Parts: sequence; structure tokens; C-alpha cells
Amino acid sequence: MASECQGKSSWPELLGAQARVAVATIETENPYVDTQVVLEGTIVTGEFSCTRVRVWIDSNRIVTRVPIIG
Repeated sequence: MASECQGKSSWPELLGAQARVAVATIETENPYVDTQVVLEGTIVTGEFSCTRVRVWIDSNRIVTRVPIIG
């Protein structure tokens, strides 16, 4: 599905980064998406969206999963 979406779709280089850095990088590199910062363990909906990137973080606001469109 990500191939149908516009712009960059994955940011493996942000794994371990601070949340604020990840959000700024993602929104700069792909203006077609909005970011959602989500604390690990939070329940989220499962539907796919080309305009969303979830940035999963721990309690120290460190990115814990590779951010991808979805």
C-alpha cells in the first residue's frame, strides 16, 4: 500500500532519535503526511492512511519503531 502513497514512506534512520527531531524530519521530507506521536502500549486503530505516520516513543520520548506511512 505504501507504494500508492506520495513521497518518502519510511524513516529507518530515525529509530532511537528524539520525538521532536523525528516529527520535524518526517514533515520536512514528506509534506503529504501528518505525524502522530504515540506512546508504546497505546491502542490505535488499524486502518491504513497514506497521510499518517505514527512515531512510536518510549517514556523518554525516544523513537522505538521505524516510522512508516500507515
